Amino acid sequence: MHSRFVVGIDLGTTNCALAYFDTGAGDEPPLQHLAIPQVVQAGVVEDRPLLPSFLYLPGPKEQPAGSLRLPWAPERDFAAGEFARNFGSQVPTRLVASAKSWLCHPGIDRKAPVLPWKAPEDSRRVSPLEATTHYLKHLAEAWNHVVAKDVAGHRLENQDIILTVPASFDAVARELTVEAARAAGLERITLLEEPQAAFYSWISASHDRWRDQVEVGDVVLVCDLGGGTTDLSLIAVSEEAGQLVLSRVAVGDHILLGGDNMDLALAHHVAQAFAAKGTKLDAGQMHMLWHSCRLAKENLFKDPKATSTTVTVLGRGSKVIGGTLKTELTRAEIEKVLVDGFFPACPADAEPQRQRTVGLQELGLPYAADPAATKHLANFLRQNAEVLAQRTPPRKGKKAAAPRSQPTTVLFNGGVFKAESLRRRLLDVLNQWAKSAGGPAVKELPGTDLDQAVAEGAAYYGLVRRGKGIRIRGGTARAYYIGIETSLPAVPGSPPPLKALCVVPFGMEEGTEADVPAQEFGLVVGEPVEFRFLGSNLRRNDAAGNLIEDWHEQIEELSPLSTTLEAAGKTGRTIPVHLHSKVTEVGTLELWCMSRDGKERWKLEFNVREHE
Repeated sequence: MHSRFVVGIDLGTTNCALAYFDTGAGDEPPLQHLAIPQVVQAGVVEDRPLLPSFLYLPGPKEQPAGSLRLPWAPERDFAAGEFARNFGSQVPTRLVASAKSWLCHPGIDRKAPVLPWKAPEDSRRVSPLEATTHYLKHLAEAWNHVVAKDVAGHRLENQDIILTVPASFDAVARELTVEAARAAGLERITLLEEPQAAFYSWISASHDRWRDQVEVGDVVLVCDLGGGTTDLSLIAVSEEAGQLVLSRVAVGDHILLGGDNMDLALAHHVAQAFAAKGTKLDAGQMHMLWHSCRLAKENLFKDPKATSTTVTVLGRGSKVIGGTLKTELTRAEIEKVLVDGFFPACPADAEPQRQRTVGLQELGLPYAADPAATKHLANFLRQNAEVLAQRTPPRKGKKAAAPRSQPTTVLFNGGVFKAESLRRRLLDVLNQWAKSAGGPAVKELPGTDLDQAVAEGAAYYGLVRRGKGIRIRGGTARAYYIGIETSLPAVPGSPPPLKALCVVPFGMEEGTEADVPAQEFGLVVGEPVEFRFLGSNLRRNDAAGNLIEDWHEQIEELSPLSTTLEAAGKTGRTIPVHLHSKVTEVGTLELWCMSRDGKERWKLEFNVREHE
């Protein structure tokens, strides 16, 4: 049964948003946005179009009783949203930020209470999974308070929900996102890649005019720079039976580079200004400055007429007890730090720095070693040169067209691109590459709301799933493999070589499943074993059942699974099995081992805990 509402949720690193269609409002219902009630000041609840993705966990008696209450939760003793972001920046050891980045970090136990990162041991802490659950639960409670009211069938848990994730999220991060949604009481979930959601939003906003802005042979680069990640996708425009067809043909690596990095760069710039005046900031003040610079940047981006804004940091020491350190951050300074630092002009064959040079590094989020987004983009396009070349339109006459190496069109998404100077610089770089390759100038697709586009596009995709609207063909953004230990004789001091067996090919559609052909494998049951999972967003031609021996350059290891598979009456035995893979309607992966007689089967799942 279809639900009354189709809901799109943007679960962002910096902000969350919710858009929806009320299908009971006619054949062409208007797109609507949820105004989200949240604590904006102690004891004050107001509606906001976005829910900032920040969680404030106060210590005992840090806030007056009832100051964090919500209409549906009078005893609430924590805050998510605007007050958490603003007040929490003054007490960084109480503030959870970038939970989405931590949720996809394989180097930690993402179900362990590790946030706020570096908070004292006796502080309140939550896991990245719990923090994500809190944001989704706040959205659900707000919806039920504002929209559903007393109608049980209108409650959010009873609606069809499209929840967005970065295209570069691996299977584990996707599974954790679904787990967080279910912990928030939301079961009717489908995942959608954020760049696709942004493109759907552009289609929805353009109505039927979108066909006038792209043509057969176009390759659209969706460049999505949000608070935590740089998410790159290519969407190709082709033709079938006289109709334009859209296909997502490439997805970039998971690059932890976004607004968080830019805010930190601004903080270091301002800290140097304080130091020049004789004030050296300590680690706690630097953390506060980081958040203050984020607010300053957002305020300047929001008001194009403003030329500067004030940055403040609480003072330290006997000379500034109760005082505040202040300085001005100008638009010119912000643009110089961000444009030159993160979007430098570079050649099309530029490569980002891959590894840091210091042997010992502080534990934390694995941010990109190179902050130059243009270099990461150049690398992405070079990795997908074959995809671009395949989309080269035929040239009339005897002379063949040169293989395409650049996209024809770009769609910007993410709060970073609210700054016109950043969009202009990236477009200039793309056009320089296109000119050098002898191609046409790159066009920009305008018309999306950078704050709401992902939520709006997700809601539109909900209608597409009901047969209304234009669908982007996509499927899985990676090919997935499982490691198969070779049967070669053992060599002293060397583990048996590992082969990569493709179990889910690139682009396998949601809701489909397949037997992995070729051969049987020996499944060890009744004793502890390890399954090694692998993935690749570069190998698009591997079919299910392909066994790759030399895989290290284009296939990377994911989180392994250590477990003991039980079988009745069998201990330490090897059972002949064949493999069966499935991409669920939700967008997660399942891999089954099926016994030869079909009477037994075992489900293998991607491990969400760091391998010991």
